[in-house]
Amino acid sequence: MIGVQFDKKDVARVDKSSALPQLTESLLTHFQKALWACGDGGDLENDSTGIARRAWKLLDVICLMLEPAKHYYSPSVHIMRNLDTCRKIYSRVRSSKEQHSWQLLDALRHALRFALTAAQISRDLTQLWYGHIYLAADSHSPEDFDWMVDFFNDNYQSYDQEAAFDILLLLDVMKVYCSPAKQYQFIESLIARMDSDMPSHSRHVALRAAYRAREVIASIDDVDDAELRDRILTEFPPAILTAVCPQAGATPIEDNDDPDRAFNYTRDLCYLELIFTLAGNSHWHPYLSGDHKNKCISMIATYSLAHHAFYLAGILLRITPEQSSVTSLDSITGQQWWDLMRGAWLYAYCTIDKKQCFEFLPILVEGTKRYIQNAPEYDLEQLVRDANYVLDTLERRDSEQGEGDGITVAVKELRSVARDMREKLVNSEEVISL
Repeated sequence: MIGVQFDKKDVARVDKSSALPQLTESLLTHFQKALWACGDGGDLENDSTGIARRAWKLLDVICLMLEPAKHYYSPSVHIMRNLDTCRKIYSRVRSSKEQHSWQLLDALRHALRFALTAAQISRDLTQLWYGHIYLAADSHSPEDFDWMVDFFNDNYQSYDQEAAFDILLLLDVMKVYCSPAKQYQFIESLIARMDSDMPSHSRHVALRAAYRAREVIASIDDVDDAELRDRILTEFPPAILTAVCPQAGATPIEDNDDPDRAFNYTRDLCYLELIFTLAGNSHWHPYLSGDHKNKCISMIATYSLAHHAFYLAGILLRITPEQSSVTSLDSITGQQWWDLMRGAWLYAYCTIDKKQCFEFLPILVEGTKRYIQNAPEYDLEQLVRDANYVLDTLERRDSEQGEGDGITVAVKELRSVARDMREKLVNSEEVISL
């Protein structure tokens, strides 16, 4: 294959061939073998014949052939072997002589792109939030992905933004993370990639990566290095906001085709889950009670009846007692608070299987009691139903994990309050009708 000469214009016409469905699976198999051979023996520094260089360049052409033919082959099951080849190439980048490092970086970019293409992982920004097929990497340790963090820390990302995007996309799709020894270096790399100067696809894939690592990031208490801890606490929250709103204070974008539009259902849900998890640790509260609080308030009208409402309630109710921003929560009316509580209970039953959401329930109960006086009769009836759904979930959780008695009591008390209020409203309406 290495000796074959390709014209890229001809390659672009391959997808029109009636033979493509029959050829693609075979081509993918042979292309993977060529990639593995490159990773095992393609030494540019001692390449007197030029064969290795042609093999590296062939990867670019391979992707041009495979991308339009993705409906004609099954996703590769060799994702980890393909990534291992990428790791070997990167190892050569770090050890190579200066004159060959950029050629190897090109090879790494093509190899990463091939790994994505072979696994049918779309680089389309709209697919970042919708429709990914997640690939299992359970048999591999976090250390197997540490080289990806080294790529960021060695600053190669500044020279090859697309390879950096592909690395973060692969980590997201595979639901994997680096080892504990690298995790805070990785967080600092994400902060850099969420900068307002970065293109939208880079900021958004970094936001996804932060979402995947949210529980580690939230446990900031575990960082022994005080300087590193303070740096993450002060730099990470504004970076998250920049990833969602690159131009603070600018007129919101209404164009539905713009990746940075004001509201994006799945992007905003990802953002809110991340902030909700951080808000579970009081160390983060002072850093969330300014711009993030205001961002959440701006979302209430749009998402008060969506899944987002549970996370919005969790953020605003938890940071409120300790918030010290000059901008108070007085801008939220009592009716808006109730709309948020109502929406949170609509989705509580299917959310509390997550530990952070389960632990938030007592706060949600107290917040609901605080604003329930704004509820009309039909909302109270719905709240009783939603409380029953939650109690069913808690009963199942208690039988499986042996926890939740105190929370169950709190939800039952709220249900009783809602029933009593509804009964009083119904009786008063009957008296008026008389």
